[in-house]
Amino acid sequence: MNEVLQRRLAERRHQSRYRRRRVLESAQGPRLQVDGRDLLQFCSNDYLGLANHPKLIAAMQDTAAQFGVGGGASHLVCGHSELHHQLEERLAKITGRERALLFSTGYMANLGTVTALMGKGDHILEDRLNHASLLDAGLLSGARFQRFQHNDMADLERRLQKLPADGNRLIVVDAVFSMDGDMAPLPALAALAHKYDAWLMADDAHGFGVLGENGAGSAEFFDLDQQQLPVLMGTLGKGLGSFGAFVAGSDELIESLIQFARPYIYTTAMPPAVAAATIAALDLLVDEPWRRSHLQELIRYFRDKAIALALPVMASNTAIQPLLIGDEIAAMALSSALEQRGILVSAIRPPTVPVGSSRLRITLSAGHSKADIDCLLAALVEALAI
Repeated sequence: MNEVLQRRLAERRHQSRYRRRRVLESAQGPRLQVDGRDLLQFCSNDYLGLANHPKLIAAMQDTAAQFGVGGGASHLVCGHSELHHQLEERLAKITGRERALLFSTGYMANLGTVTALMGKGDHILEDRLNHASLLDAGLLSGARFQRFQHNDMADLERRLQKLPADGNRLIVVDAVFSMDGDMAPLPALAALAHKYDAWLMADDAHGFGVLGENGAGSAEFFDLDQQQLPVLMGTLGKGLGSFGAFVAGSDELIESLIQFARPYIYTTAMPPAVAAATIAALDLLVDEPWRRSHLQELIRYFRDKAIALALPVMASNTAIQPLLIGDEIAAMALSSALEQRGILVSAIRPPTVPVGSSRLRITLSAGHSKADIDCLLAALVEALAI
């Protein structure tokens, strides 16, 4: 066994696709202590800078003193606390849905939702650049599974036209694509779903908390209601700086997930203290809207400067700002050169992205300043000139 595994690991190293973990020695923030070094980072998904906010910390500490540390059991046994229930009601309200259901991770939310809704004889159509959890869910569901070209509505419609009349239909997309940073055309997708009698599901992991006037995410950004976008998934560990995920939709949808979503049924509930911290984060979406506006200002500032410098920035208007490098070795070399200059940016390589599209995945946060971005841009210009 070990010999087989060693060969596989050696092959990954040879391909410049070997991953290694970094040891973080500080709280999340614009500057991190990583492997003993102080680095200015542009690779965290803590988009609003809430992961180390004093109000989230106080909420977690106070609730842990009252409710303890562990969830103790699954939601359906004795793990569903009043704080979980309050959080679900808050999430339903902010997203404009009838109900919401908590999951421990976004991966589990996607896996549980797709496999609970779809099965043998049904049809799933997914964007080719969807997150791995959505692709895995489609494959595991037992439904007939297709992938359409990225954000290509003509290709999707051609595939919908060819589907047989039998079985349920589900269109699944990332609302904000995690490696490219661009957004799915949700209004056009909703129109196609209505035209061809399909359900539409959007994974808003990178939009919830960040997009929309109130931070409700991509659905609010495009003004799509529950009828147009019946299955909405969001995560709590990115824009909200906490942990976990949720699915929001109709009462019938949520009851179906409670009954049939195995990752929900058979998983211990998140600690109540985490739910309390997330409620505090939802309060901050209301109380500190400057975080979203500041982030949008930083995105514009970075893009204007990067384009003026002829940097290979991809087409994205979100907090995810990838620089397309192409070759795995070149992407790793640029990431290393930036780190030598005190800046941490991850190189993303296959199989996470297609072969030939390795990149630096730059992520911006409300915790950053324009001076931070100037440091990043100066380091990029210097490193690329080597």
